[in-house]
Amino acid sequence: MKQFFNDRIPHNGFTYSEYQKRFEEKANSDFSSLKGEELEKYNYTKLNLQRTIRIHKTYKVSEVLKNVLNDIKTPQLWMVLTENWCGDSAQNLPYIAMIASQSNKIDLRILERDSNLEIMDQYLTNGISRSVPKLVAFDSDGNEIFQWGPRPMEAQMIVENAKLNNLPKEEFVETLHLWYGRNRGKAIEVEFLELLTGKKKS
Repeated sequence: MKQFFNDRIPHNGFTYSEYQKRFEEKANSDFSSLKGEELEKYNYTKLNLQRTIRIHKTYKVSEVLKNVLNDIKTPQLWMVLTENWCGDSAQNLPYIAMIASQSNKIDLRILERDSNLEIMDQYLTNGISRSVPKLVAFDSDGNEIFQWGPRPMEAQMIVENAKLNNLPKEEFVETLHLWYGRNRGKAIEVEFLELLTGKKKS
């Protein structure tokens, strides 16, 4: 068993509603004294709250995925490492939360990455990157069921191809968020269906 699971660190993480409350408080806080990186993160947080609200208003879990979630028989803990200034988190965590909410067997818990780097470093993307959101699902004994993140594979390819071609970050980030806006959760649904059933969509 992972020591952090044995220590019940994920179990004591934020519920999604607690996380959202903190998110809103940060986005609506006084920013007049912020400068540099802190001001930049604040601006991203404010933008990301709007992205999150949009997804909550427009997304509904498909009946196919609902049926799969209803078939879960034993408890699972879904631990998500994230930060609310992260654009990928704003574009993915609302879907994860709404999917998890469809099963009374899933306990979704949110850990802030920068306060839990020892855990984050056990789940690096490509062995090097502290990319979030990162979801790790466990059974009640602390056995890992699956991992997901930091973004759907199609979105990940946009990022990796951009880096291979040395595109400016501003350019590929714009492309990435356009993709998110057009996809509207379809890719993440397919990937979660595969994770939960063990079957690849043909």
